[in-house]
Amino acid sequence: MRVAGFLFIRNAIKFDFPVREALLSMLPLCDEVFVSIGNSDEGDDTTGHIESIGSPKVRISHSTWDDSLREAGRVLAVETDKAFDQVPDDVDWCIYLQGDEILHENDHAVIKEAMERYKDDSEVEGLLFNYRHFYGSYDYLGDSRRWYSHEIRIIRNDKRIRSYRDAQGFRKNGLKLRVKPINAYVYHYGWVRHPSSQVNKHLAFEKLYNVNQWARQVAARETFDYSGIDSLQKFEGKHPRVMQALIEGKNWHFSADISKKQFNLKGWFLYWVEKYTGKRLFAYKNYKIV
Repeated sequence: MRVAGFLFIRNAIKFDFPVREALLSMLPLCDEVFVSIGNSDEGDDTTGHIESIGSPKVRISHSTWDDSLREAGRVLAVETDKAFDQVPDDVDWCIYLQGDEILHENDHAVIKEAMERYKDDSEVEGLLFNYRHFYGSYDYLGDSRRWYSHEIRIIRNDKRIRSYRDAQGFRKNGLKLRVKPINAYVYHYGWVRHPSSQVNKHLAFEKLYNVNQWARQVAARETFDYSGIDSLQKFEGKHPRVMQALIEGKNWHFSADISKKQFNLKGWFLYWVEKYTGKRLFAYKNYKIV
């Protein structure tokens, strides 16, 4: 079985993406990892940052983003496909991570076993991961319905599979992928940055969609206001080993009262149903479990 990883990134230094850690987290699972680096701003040495990993498995290509593709963040899907298309035909499975997503070393055995088990089962087109979304700092998790709970992060090396909408998931010939859930997690750190870096990152990404009132309000601040969140819980587990240096070097403070929730009546009902049953009612699913 041959496994490749793929990932796209731009301005990793400027916007404080843990992309180096993302790559390190997938390298033990992969024979090769293909990284498409976009046209970063002057002074941002994303290429050198990734080259510093020093692994012969890492294959770097360069891309110029078409920032005019603003409908639903379409440029992100286009760049995902560019990275995926670098994967050679002899690869069986492809692991996809975004620049702020990390795999935990404790899940490597489960991931490998699932890829082996379903390698020859043509009914299975992808593997579905659970998610942990960190918010504000490395100590808190978002636990409301605003956070997606599952997503496809391993796909077959079938180039009929294409990134969907703003690169959140995948489809094949326009149809939802048939997937198997696995007991492994993606650790998502996209909402963990110094507040000033978070403002800059969100303004930049808003331009990939369309500038709206929220973006204009954010632009009026010098730092991101992390208090406007509906619900958090304390993280009691252990972070991936590759994240330890970043965690130890955190240079801002964030704390939250997890007893305070900002829900309407319907929100409270759906929140408690999920907490007590593990089921998320009426959730959008860009996949078909088989």
